[in-house]
Amino acid sequence: MKLNAQSLNNTPFWEKAGIALPRFDREKMIIATKAAPKWIHFGPGNIFRAFPAAMMQQLIEQGLETTGIIVAEGYDGEIIDKCFSPLDNLTILVTLKADGTTEKKVIASIAASYRMDNDYEALKEIFKAPALQMASFTITEKGYSITGRDGTLLPNITEDINKGPASPKSYLGQIAGLLFERYKNGAVPLAMVSMDNCSHNGDILFAAMETITKGWVDNNFANTGFLDYIRSKVSFPWSMIDKITPRPDESVQGMLVSAGLEDMQGFVTAKNTYVAPFVNAEETQYLIIEDQFPNGRPALDKTGVLFTDKETVDRVEKMKVCTCLNPLHTSLAVFGCLLGYTRISEEMKDADLVKLIKGVGYIEGLPVVTDPGIIKPKDFIDQVINVRLPNPFMPDAPQRIAMDTSLKIPIRFGETLKEYIKTGRSCSNLKFIPLVFAGWLRYLLGIDDNGNPFEVSPDPQYETLSTALTGITLGPDQLCPQVKPILSNPAFFGVNLYEAGLGEKVEELFKQMLAGSGAVRKALKNTVIT
Repeated sequence: MKLNAQSLNNTPFWEKAGIALPRFDREKMIIATKAAPKWIHFGPGNIFRAFPAAMMQQLIEQGLETTGIIVAEGYDGEIIDKCFSPLDNLTILVTLKADGTTEKKVIASIAASYRMDNDYEALKEIFKAPALQMASFTITEKGYSITGRDGTLLPNITEDINKGPASPKSYLGQIAGLLFERYKNGAVPLAMVSMDNCSHNGDILFAAMETITKGWVDNNFANTGFLDYIRSKVSFPWSMIDKITPRPDESVQGMLVSAGLEDMQGFVTAKNTYVAPFVNAEETQYLIIEDQFPNGRPALDKTGVLFTDKETVDRVEKMKVCTCLNPLHTSLAVFGCLLGYTRISEEMKDADLVKLIKGVGYIEGLPVVTDPGIIKPKDFIDQVINVRLPNPFMPDAPQRIAMDTSLKIPIRFGETLKEYIKTGRSCSNLKFIPLVFAGWLRYLLGIDDNGNPFEVSPDPQYETLSTALTGITLGPDQLCPQVKPILSNPAFFGVNLYEAGLGEKVEELFKQMLAGSGAVRKALKNTVIT
């Protein structure tokens, strides 16, 4: 059996396979959505299909909504060509629970899918629709960049600003162009909801839209009313999303094939995106959104979404990203790669690594954690350490989490260091966080603890960092002056580690890890037991 709209009519097959079918008239939903779209989403990757799309399906099944979601992909069109169009926009969601059970269902809430490069005119019509309430985004932190590291506008953004909104080429330029269409056709309000894990994500999206819009106004491609529209009638709520959705796993694929499904194999696109006709994900999920929806919103609060004020979203995001999950993830990612692990759940059987993340979270993180009020930080981290990370059925890999670590460390650890300094606490007494920093430097060498080379995960600063570390080899009594410019650079750690009293400690731990085979394990063990 293939996954498509026609096969959904074969109810006995799906029942025998243990895969739940959507409990609504999908054709009716598609017609209603195209007539009066409420929600469009950009970046239809794994977390979107496993979380927001599943929530919308729940609302439709409960009779609380009649329309679904329209999705658009502006970076990697292969996702639409190979994973949406051939499957009639259907997905199989496989929830892998910590108790070993699985829940499988067909997600059918996506009414249409588009490539921004090929279907831009169709997207303009969607943005003209007065019924449209929200445009949401999961395009990764990098997707919002409009400037380089030197602060100057990227060439494609500059080109879009200079050529106007008629046919922008950059991702964000195209988004701004769609808002221009909405402005010209009634200037109906809209919520632009970033669901990416970057601090103050709504402000980041707003800044990009404002920059492009102002450029068009300054170049006389649009009047000042368009800029006023962006600033006053379009909202950019903050949000925090949390649900672990690893790359499609072969064991899950095998489960579906054994149930009788064809063409379940995953693939990697030319742009290195891992996708499949299915999504595997954990059961735990959180989505907290600032309640700023000037044209209304779907009843997502009925599915567990917490709508609140901006300040509370900020506190939840800081709690999760800076203390209760993300620093633990990065710690496991760095040491997992060095110690030869390929599964996070296997790392959680390693007593040294468990002591490490408990030290990072409970001992060094919780004393300065941001308490959001609506979620208890200790309860959150308890669930992370005791339930989520050890889940043996979750095929999450340290190699995936290690991607873009240079962009993550300043937030995941740097904010904690800043809070120590701000509150008058001494950073020099910390030992677990400096160990992670030293482990990251050791990781950047691309040599594991057995002395074997491994592939460092993609990172925009890897070339710069690896070049800076040139000349450092494994062996005792290493001199490593190359690390000083790195450790003193706040761009990498949020603070100057020498000024924070940690630079020399990280240097010493790094040297210990260079001593030879097994030195990483030895430094790890010595740190967590002292």
